[in-house]
Amino acid sequence: MKKTKKQLENEIHHRNAVKELQSILGEVYLGGGKKRLEKKRSEGKLTARERISYLLDKNTPYQEIGALTAHNQYQDHGGCPSAGVITILGYVNNRLCIVVANDSTVKAGAWFPLTAKKNLRAQEIAIENKIPILYLVDSAGIYLPLQDEVFADKEHFGRIFRNNAKLSAMGVPQLSAVLGSCVAGGAYLPIMSDETIMVEGAGSIFLAGPYLVKAAIGETIDAETLGGAHTHNAISGVADYKAKDDKEALDILKQIVGSLKLPKTAGFDRIKTESPLIASEEIYNRLPSKRSEAYDTHTIIDAIVDANSFLAYKESYGKSLITGYARIDGWAVGIVANQRKIEKNAKGEMQIGGVIYSDSADKATRFIANCNQKGIPLVFLHDVTGFMVGSKSEHGGIIKDGAKMVNAVSNSVVPKFSVVMGNSYGAGNYAMCGKAYDPRLIVAWPSAEIAVMSGGSASKVLLQIEEAKLQKQGSTLSDKEKQTLLENIESKYKESTSPYYAASRLWVDAIIDPVETRKLISLGIAMANHNEETHTFNMGVLQV
Repeated sequence: MKKTKKQLENEIHHRNAVKELQSILGEVYLGGGKKRLEKKRSEGKLTARERISYLLDKNTPYQEIGALTAHNQYQDHGGCPSAGVITILGYVNNRLCIVVANDSTVKAGAWFPLTAKKNLRAQEIAIENKIPILYLVDSAGIYLPLQDEVFADKEHFGRIFRNNAKLSAMGVPQLSAVLGSCVAGGAYLPIMSDETIMVEGAGSIFLAGPYLVKAAIGETIDAETLGGAHTHNAISGVADYKAKDDKEALDILKQIVGSLKLPKTAGFDRIKTESPLIASEEIYNRLPSKRSEAYDTHTIIDAIVDANSFLAYKESYGKSLITGYARIDGWAVGIVANQRKIEKNAKGEMQIGGVIYSDSADKATRFIANCNQKGIPLVFLHDVTGFMVGSKSEHGGIIKDGAKMVNAVSNSVVPKFSVVMGNSYGAGNYAMCGKAYDPRLIVAWPSAEIAVMSGGSASKVLLQIEEAKLQKQGSTLSDKEKQTLLENIESKYKESTSPYYAASRLWVDAIIDPVETRKLISLGIAMANHNEETHTFNMGVLQV
């Protein structure tokens, strides 16, 4: 079918956005830069990404978590690509694992504040889904200039070791390969793992290095004798295996992973996969290039779910939300998606696309309860500007109905997955299972915007506040001054709504090409299927 001019404009816009994403990721993948990567290789070592590539099974799906963490942050400290640590969900010897690898080309693998946050996110994934976590250790410890932001608080460095202990008590496998430095408090991480491999001449574990030992007690000793692979395998008994190089250490790690018992699954239903009704690439021309434009979200869903699998729930009621059962790569899912099409409700009233009304919230609450009753994972597709406001909505109980939906999302016991396709504003972000509501994975498309409200609305509100402030001081703004101030506010606000801003702070796990959505959700459900624990869905006071 021939594409319209508008569809072609949309496609060009989104393909360019994906190219920009790939370009930015290409820079991120260089870690500390080409020179440092080559230096690593010249020492006979693999880089962090090469280590992960060697470890993962070939031709199997994987997803990097937090590749853009710390993007454009810590510039006063020379930057910190990927927060100096790489975390990837993927298959190792036919077992789905989360792999955490320090990148020693970035500040010697030192821990920045966001490094700790990213490590905690990886451990959270292991805890929630009962999947093995593999640490590839090569780190100089805490980045001292920022130690006050990474050391003492609940979600700081120490929480890593607390989680090591919790994971162990839960029976979740933790394995470490020490491929470089492992010093000070960081030395506890591999030792609190189930088993530890060390590389001769490269791996070292000690609470204090040779210089500090000399300063503290006057003892002169080299790093290998103090805490090298031979010392900890033959003398201290701290480590369990010794390897001659990176590849042998990773081979041992793969062998151990292959011996782990198979998980008891949660039993999420899966049948033979079917391709979508329309190619996933069609998302590019069906999603408007401008976030304010309306469109029929069904056309996006058709490019994500298996062909002819979507069964609408309460199709004619609460039309500003789409709810229904479907299959994604064969997995049974429940979909909650914002409908961006402007259409009439049952009363003949026009409803604004992307806004959640009382009837929509009521429908979603009931649907979420049904999915929990049936044990069906939930997929939330965001393009929401918030809940409907105004006297009519307030008198109709929008707060009550919205609270019920938020309550249902909060107390849902089935795995939840969130995809921010477009807008994700205000309480709409919460109701659609934003980061605060524990989605197993949350990703954004390059077209996403995450904020309290849109840039245009926020700019006008902030301008009104500024004008009111000046009026109290007896001053006014000319039309030109108003326009300049509005543009400045909007420009600054727009930067903070970008998906890159969100990914940099780990508000989303990744920014993905829209065509990768099916793969991401399928991998996520396979991950969640490892946790057989069942819980009863209970909304408390706000019953459906």
